[in-house]
Amino acid sequence: MKTLLLSHEDVTKLLDFDEIYAQVEKGFAHLNEGKVTQPPILNLVEPGTHKGFDFKCCLDMEAGYFSMKSSSGGYPGNLDLGLPNGMNVVYLYEQKTSALCCVMYADHIRNLRTAAAAAIANNYLSRKDAKNYFAYGTGRIGKASLRATMRVRDLTDVYVFGWLEGENDAFIEQMSKEFPNLTFHSCKTPEEGARNADIIVSVTLARKGPIIKKEWLKPGTHVTAIGADGPDKQELYANVLEGAKVTCDLIDYSAANGEIYHAIQEGYMKREDIYAEIGEIILGKKPGRENDTEITVYDTVGTAIQDLSMAVAIYDKAREQGIGTEFEFI
Repeated sequence: MKTLLLSHEDVTKLLDFDEIYAQVEKGFAHLNEGKVTQPPILNLVEPGTHKGFDFKCCLDMEAGYFSMKSSSGGYPGNLDLGLPNGMNVVYLYEQKTSALCCVMYADHIRNLRTAAAAAIANNYLSRKDAKNYFAYGTGRIGKASLRATMRVRDLTDVYVFGWLEGENDAFIEQMSKEFPNLTFHSCKTPEEGARNADIIVSVTLARKGPIIKKEWLKPGTHVTAIGADGPDKQELYANVLEGAKVTCDLIDYSAANGEIYHAIQEGYMKREDIYAEIGEIILGKKPGRENDTEITVYDTVGTAIQDLSMAVAIYDKAREQGIGTEFEFI
């Protein structure tokens, strides 16, 4: 059996965001229906540094594939070598035979599957009249999350805060060209953005400790918290989750890694206080937002089913279009 190799350029040609949204939504549903097996995230870090990998693996018995995604990070010196400071690769295996079907460079997958999850959560959990969006974090996933949300919601104003000098201006310059009907606001502090927001999407490196405070959130605010994907990361003060309707991608992951982990550790909630996994809401097992005043929080650590769902869609399209390079291991 031949294995298909897809480069960053190949994957770029095969992206269709509406399809990505649909596939990730379907993957969350499969996860909640018990069709997906996922082990815990494996973190492998060089001692005393932030350099290393996390590995996310799963089996989707409905789709018929295993997958593994490796994500590295913490290598700022790579920029001097013309390399990114972290790299992502997805390996896709056929369930029936265990054969390696495809290896694809996966920066797009990491960014867009996360953005799709943010848009799904924003769509199901924010108020229907939500117009003001706070982008707390201005990198690739921050931009992709706004693009994704704009496909499902009619926003009018976007508040922007990034920690590095010039980040706000760069974000606004690029995104205002893509969305000329939006009004952008450069924020001097995270508080300014949070107090004005109906929807907050936090997607920083999450290593400054908690920043977003409960008292900044007006009634009816929805928060999608992305950056805290490990127990040493945090973007929200833990009491933000106290009394909120808290949803996540996978309870086991979030209780061990995300904002939920910190809220449990600090005594602001218990594991059983988690309202739902997003798949339950997608399937209609539980309602999403039920009124215009409740605070809702979606805590996403990121799950392997998101990687698998997007990778299968790209792999199928690559075979249909004859894109990529085939080789044989055996």
